[in-house]
Amino acid sequence: MFQSAYIDSMHTLSIAILTRASIATFLIATAASGQSPPVLNWDLADAQTVRLAPEKIGALPLGVRRELARLGCTVPQVWAVDKPGNFVTGRFSSSSREDIAVLCSRNRISSILVFGQAEKPIAELAEAPDKNYLQDVGNGRIGFSRLLEVAPPERIRRYDASYGGPELPPLDHDGVEESFLEKASIVWYWHAGSWLQLTGAD
Repeated sequence: MFQSAYIDSMHTLSIAILTRASIATFLIATAASGQSPPVLNWDLADAQTVRLAPEKIGALPLGVRRELARLGCTVPQVWAVDKPGNFVTGRFSSSSREDIAVLCSRNRISSILVFGQAEKPIAELAEAPDKNYLQDVGNGRIGFSRLLEVAPPERIRRYDASYGGPELPPLDHDGVEESFLEKASIVWYWHAGSWLQLTGAD
């Protein structure tokens, strides 16, 4: 048994030495060639993020598409989703009517536009560079990961029970949930004349 364990340990040590030697050889060869080890290009990934023109999103009302185009908006798309997204319909400003929230990107800076029944923005929220929502998604790829969803009252209460946060207002309509995929989210909730930031997923 001792001999077997000794052989196993020597085998593991040999693999470690070979691995280190391989890495060292790679780094020496790279330095000799004047090249740097490969790095992720965040600026290029930002430029290559898919941003849909409003006229390409047939699910949006025509008036909203026209207003988005007039404002110079495109709608950035999450890397892992294969159908148009980042626009949601919900009862965001009251319990009695539906609104539309759209992620609008202009010059690679996005904000959330909330449209009321007049198909004009009634709010603009959470402006931030698109680059802030890029992440390494594996295999040398970078993906845009900012996503809008609807947060019904029951979901907001569940988040509050799980993670705490500011005291909840009376909940009688939906919130706009803004997520950084696989990291965290916040919920934008209209109450008493202002948009509150409520706890989302952690």
